[in-house]
Amino acid sequence: MIVSSERLLGPDGSFAPGWVRVDTDRGLVAEIGAGQAPGPVDVTGEYVVPGLVDIHCHGGSGASFATTDPEEARAALALHHRHGTTSVVGSLVTAGPEELERQVAALVPLAEGGEITGIHLEGPWLSPLHRGAHDPGQLRPPTREEVERLLHAARGHLRMVTIAPELPGAMEAISLLRQAGVVVAVGHTDCDADGLREAVRAGASVVTHLCNAMRPIHHRDPGPIPAALAEEDLTVELIVDGVHVHPEVVSLLHRASRARVALVTDAMAAAGCPDGSYELGSLAVEVVDGVARLEGSDSLAGSTLTLARAVRTARAAGIPTADTLVAATSTPARALGLDRGTLAPGAPADLLTLDEDLVPTGVWRAGQLLS
Repeated sequence: MIVSSERLLGPDGSFAPGWVRVDTDRGLVAEIGAGQAPGPVDVTGEYVVPGLVDIHCHGGSGASFATTDPEEARAALALHHRHGTTSVVGSLVTAGPEELERQVAALVPLAEGGEITGIHLEGPWLSPLHRGAHDPGQLRPPTREEVERLLHAARGHLRMVTIAPELPGAMEAISLLRQAGVVVAVGHTDCDADGLREAVRAGASVVTHLCNAMRPIHHRDPGPIPAALAEEDLTVELIVDGVHVHPEVVSLLHRASRARVALVTDAMAAAGCPDGSYELGSLAVEVVDGVARLEGSDSLAGSTLTLARAVRTARAAGIPTADTLVAATSTPARALGLDRGTLAPGAPADLLTLDEDLVPTGVWRAGQLLS
């Protein structure tokens, strides 16, 4: 199959006329070239880009990854696949030790089969002061025993862990996780700027949804946000839905950290569903006008985003189109060491075509048409 476009997003993050030849039998990109295709073209698009990569997603279509039923997890995946996200890291929220182990173990077969691109633990090692939509009764400091038990349950598929570095035992936990090849993200934290830098020195390399669920900026107490923007090797997640971060702040953060921004959805079960009552972990959530909040509270509880909508919202905030797509493909993939997010020979044939409004018109995963 040959796919071509006047605006093909290349590995360097820029658009140019070009084409991609896909080996549909092997599910790989066989060849990529500039200009006119060398043979008959099967598919064209206003834009041709790599499949989107979401490294922070809790669910969708009424389903959650925090389940022991693989079919529920597959229902969530199907929604995001239809909207152009070909690589999804299944995120879990805070739960009790035994329940969290069961949820991790239940996702392992999906990771082994390549259905999800690994597991992300967003909790339980978070600050009670910035807990967001996490059960306060289950938040706890990390211990060596629990870290090792969860690593064992994940069988090599734990991709990322979010941790508040000011908690007792956090630095040892960061070291243990990094030794096991797990990416550590700073998030849900009350740490100051020095605490952020200490976590980076210990091995943290991502910030979970920058600006949300962390100490805010103050001119005499900058906190973790300016420190994160100053760390040149730190990837910063952004939830760009027009609610979690104001568009003017999105634009400012992009200018400060351009190639290090990773768009994420933080989507919960209500993504792709009507307004109503849902759950995130053990907590009740009410969705009104597409915005998810803890029931009876103003606290945001994840989002109802798809990554393609985040891309469109980021462009509406003034971020250049190529930068928005890099932030949803190669940047998150690079942050987690994934072999995807770019169109290059030998890479997985995950790609999509987009119209002028950045709405997916075709989605391929491993060379197979999904929608």
